[in-house]
Amino acid sequence: MKIGRKSIALLGILGMMTMAGCYYDIEAELYQMNNTPCDTTGVTYSNTVAPLMQAQCVSCHSASFASGNIALDTYSAVRTSALNGSLYGSINYSGGFSPMPQGGNKVNACTIQKIKAWVDAGAPNN
Repeated sequence: MKIGRKSIALLGILGMMTMAGCYYDIEAELYQMNNTPCDTTGVTYSNTVAPLMQAQCVSCHSASFASGNIALDTYSAVRTSALNGSLYGSINYSGGFSPMPQGGNKVNACTIQKIKAWVDAGAPNN
């Protein structure tokens, strides 16, 4: 079976259109599936921060295994990291901080906003 020049040209055009249709360079547009704003009211250490630390951080940052000499398994340890800026800087991938969780996916944007709200409130033990 012979493929004509017109068929090859048509395939080329379709290929270019397909590739152009999949291009996004703005993350907010790409992941705009859920337009619900992040509710940062009522953020507490016990209901928001501690469960995140347990799920994402304590396996490497506990008193018994404090990777980088950082423990995050108690309120006072988390508060210290919160108030010195390293907690937010690390989960937000800010310059000058080691991105955490190391080797894992970045924590979702709403969770980061909640942690920031808790830190900005003075990292209360609530």
